[in-house]
Amino acid sequence: MRPFIAPSVLAADFANLQQEIEMINQSDASYVHVDVMDGIFVPNISLGIPVVEAIHRHAEKPLDVHLMIIDPDKYLQRFKEAGAAHITVHYEACNHLHRTLDEIRRLNCKAGVALNPHTPVELLKDIIHEVDLVCLMSVNPGFGGQKFIEHTYTKIENLKKLIVQTGSKAQIEIDGGVSMSNASALIEAGADILVAGNFIFTSKNPIETINNLKNIA
Repeated sequence: MRPFIAPSVLAADFANLQQEIEMINQSDASYVHVDVMDGIFVPNISLGIPVVEAIHRHAEKPLDVHLMIIDPDKYLQRFKEAGAAHITVHYEACNHLHRTLDEIRRLNCKAGVALNPHTPVELLKDIIHEVDLVCLMSVNPGFGGQKFIEHTYTKIENLKKLIVQTGSKAQIEIDGGVSMSNASALIEAGADILVAGNFIFTSKNPIETINNLKNIA
């Protein structure tokens, strides 16, 4: 199966953001991945709601919004209004995850849960039926360009077993350090969606790079 590709605009040229979004529109990408960071949950601050709105105005692909923030419940409605099609929250940031996922789905968005590298996938066993996608962080969240964490392959395999055993329809998304050197192995392990930032936006031909990732399997 060919993977879904979600270019992460965290690595885009923000001075030419409209051009970067138009490039994604012309490619085989399935989604635009939008990382929102608050400087508290992760040690970095990225774009906020006005920038998400601006991206949505130009994007022809659904926005895959990844909230790396504390108290995400306060902002779900606003990110929906800003154009999010998927909203992913972190397991580690939600005291009442079931309620948060219910609210995301009530907003008619796909509901995602992200796990930091140290968080075991087994913690999702009681909630996996409520999840549309699980985003496994394959780097420590907060900054692009980090080295891929090799243990991610085992986490993908364990998560895939959990999904199959429970009859869940959740997709597996991998975020961090994705490139041509590991994309095939990630797909073989069970990944459905590949998020790539620096690998795409620093390449000489980003559209070709996206298309090559899409067709690697």
